[in-house]
Amino acid sequence: MTETPDLEQKRLALENQLRALGRTLVAYSGGADSAFLAWATYQTLGANMLAVIADSPSLARFQLEDAIDFAREHQIPVEVLQTNEFDRPDYVKNDGRRCFHCKDELFTVMEDFGAGHGFKSIAYGVNLDDKGDFRPGQTAAAQHRIATPLLDAGLTKADVRELARQAGLRIWDKPASACLSSRIEYGRPVTRDALAAVERGEDALRQLGFRQFRVRHHGEIVRIEIAREELPKALTAEMAAEFARIFRALGFKFVTLDMEGFRSGSMNTLLAADQIHKAVS
Repeated sequence: MTETPDLEQKRLALENQLRALGRTLVAYSGGADSAFLAWATYQTLGANMLAVIADSPSLARFQLEDAIDFAREHQIPVEVLQTNEFDRPDYVKNDGRRCFHCKDELFTVMEDFGAGHGFKSIAYGVNLDDKGDFRPGQTAAAQHRIATPLLDAGLTKADVRELARQAGLRIWDKPASACLSSRIEYGRPVTRDALAAVERGEDALRQLGFRQFRVRHHGEIVRIEIAREELPKALTAEMAAEFARIFRALGFKFVTLDMEGFRSGSMNTLLAADQIHKAVS
């Protein structure tokens, strides 16, 4: 498939956005959006950019290793910085503003690093479709004046994936990912033990051959979400027994499979409307 005129215009707009940033840090998680942004920034700015991975217990080791591998594959300069969101009580208590406190910590750490290493700007991979989601982290980004080149160029999620595909980037169809803390139900404190259980559970699902899934932590109950196209594989007596074996060994008393399948942000449905308003205001 060749670029449509509209997509070509957006790609050129992205290049212009990136050139205007000067020496830039890119918040890089390894997901499709941030990986494409890191690649595009490197293509445009070369050595005047650095991809920054925020490492903490909320980042799965699988995601960290894959992000580093992708950067190395394309010679993208990358730095791993430690973030300390677990030192913030407002993050640990896990209300509707948890993502705000996480991004506030990330951008504070990046600002401090950038000031000490001569970087002028910080960019992150929010796109046009993200503006319709419940994402308190965008409020933190706005407060820190973080650049949003994908958004400013008018790129949607589909646009980003298509441009990545055309560039031959293996992440073009990478399943959506989010931090491990997003798997813990709101109101339940985020702990290292809970994150470890989620991470080990998702590693096990990956080893079973599933591609798009989430392990949702509800205390004694685990709720497994698997993409609808993969549900037939999950809906067998043998797989049910395997799920029970895996997740009971991780400390869950009840093991459930969500019949609606995987959907990004499903924990947000547990928030009341006033909590959502407070989180983004």
